[in-house]
Amino acid sequence: MTTITAPGPTSGSAPARRAPRPNPTKDFLELSRRVKAAGLMQRRPGWYVLRAIVLASAFAGAVALLLTLGQSPWQLAVAGLFGVLLTQAAFFGHDAAHQQVFNSSNRNEWLSRVIANLVVGLSHGWWARKHGKHHARPNTIGKDGDIATGALVFDPQDVPERTGVIGWITRRQGWLFFPMLTLEGLNLHVSAVRTIAEDREMSARRIEALFLAIRLLGFPALVIVTLGPWLGLAFLAVQLMVFGVYMGASFAPNHKGMPLLAERDTIDFLRRQVLTSRNIGGGRPIFWAMGGLNHQIEHHLFPRMPSVNLPLVRPMVREYCAEKNIPYTETGLFESYGIVIRYLNRVGLGEADPFECPLTARFRPF
Repeated sequence: MTTITAPGPTSGSAPARRAPRPNPTKDFLELSRRVKAAGLMQRRPGWYVLRAIVLASAFAGAVALLLTLGQSPWQLAVAGLFGVLLTQAAFFGHDAAHQQVFNSSNRNEWLSRVIANLVVGLSHGWWARKHGKHHARPNTIGKDGDIATGALVFDPQDVPERTGVIGWITRRQGWLFFPMLTLEGLNLHVSAVRTIAEDREMSARRIEALFLAIRLLGFPALVIVTLGPWLGLAFLAVQLMVFGVYMGASFAPNHKGMPLLAERDTIDFLRRQVLTSRNIGGGRPIFWAMGGLNHQIEHHLFPRMPSVNLPLVRPMVREYCAEKNIPYTETGLFESYGIVIRYLNRVGLGEADPFECPLTARFRPF
């Protein structure tokens, strides 16, 4: 950004007035004012009631199939169905954690806690803390846990430290991304148990521990008693793999491959959220499949907006970004997967430098 000044005064003329300096911090306030005036921040209780009825009915049908099909190979398809429904439940819990369902923050938190721990098998406390940091500083090295070095590497500076088998995997991490997601469901359950065991300061820790124990012990016990040990274990393996792949395939396209920010970067809220997020086009089928997360830019700008309103606010946000000359990224689903795979492969080979991003340099304040 530059400061615009008028030509200097000439003899006998009034002093030139300095043009107003752009103030990026007010840009989001103006967009927020427009969105609120359109009524798009209002709760949509009917939408969530309908969604809850559909989801509960689908779970009831899946349980009925589990209990009535007997020891049939078709039970593996039922396992896949459970993987899909558990991911959809996680989307619902995500909305509640973002205060989208009720006007009461306490009710939203308890709904999210019940869904996360008792239904999905995740720790609400662990997820809320981790996800809150992600929303505050998306794609920021050292601040966003979603890009912390683990099984995958997002910061090329960490690549030289990985040798042997781990280094071999890292150099091919893009191609291995989807196969690795088959283990993500198990990883989420393990992370939940570890957090509850270690974090003694967690709010409602005992309740979360009880809910999680019922889910992680009760559901496998029901499956094995119903199907026997071998088919039961196969059922649980398929359910976990489908759940992990579906979760990862829904969350990864939203930020992976978008610019990374250094911890020192000071970019205003509007540009920080838009530049690091990617929307996925595809209309209603993609909206349903991704639980509204395909409108990631709008979700990051207005995390408390009911997800059903995100497609409605999209044209406003896109038009406003055009007014402010802010790049707005939207791709197709499979195109986004290609971007993620290529990006991870480049990082795994140490070819990318997230701290030399022309976009973030362009939008740094004065």
